[in-house]
Amino acid sequence: MSRIGKRPVVVPGGVTAAIADGTLTVKGPKGTLTLSLADDVTYAVEEGSILVQPANASKRARSFWGMQRTLVQNLVTGVTEGYTKVLEITGVGYRANAQGKNLKLQLGYSHDVDFSVPEGIEIKTPDNTTIEISGIDKQKVGQVAAEIRRWRKPEPYKGKGIKYRGEFIFRKEGKKK
Repeated sequence: MSRIGKRPVVVPGGVTAAIADGTLTVKGPKGTLTLSLADDVTYAVEEGSILVQPANASKRARSFWGMQRTLVQNLVTGVTEGYTKVLEITGVGYRANAQGKNLKLQLGYSHDVDFSVPEGIEIKTPDNTTIEISGIDKQKVGQVAAEIRRWRKPEPYKGKGIKYRGEFIFRKEGKKK
């Protein structure tokens, strides 16, 4: 039994949810998100909540149950609050600058890295070493953060690179003399 799946997803005021043609559509103050529904799980939109239940007793249906409930919760949270990931840049001369729909990164290469911001994502640079990525789709925000981080992952000796805020970098000792 899924402990997460048993709980209904609470739909706050100002948010509407509808099921049509195998998709769940959630509309809220920040926008609209959709989710393709899995066949092994049944969905029910009731007054003020969305219920997710397995369609049968198969192992596949029970496996999908908790995950699908979490995906529905992510839709509701996205259209009400949105998601934000913060990246921190560490290193001499490493910096970032948001310019409209582009992010210019200087990461120690012989050239600047220009990252074009996808639709539905907003990137801010409060200072030269901080990148704030925000949007309503949790998966898209995480993917953009991972793609930016991939340009210069943190290295274990000096900790230089791009890391998530709060991420701990295991540091190695240098050569002993």
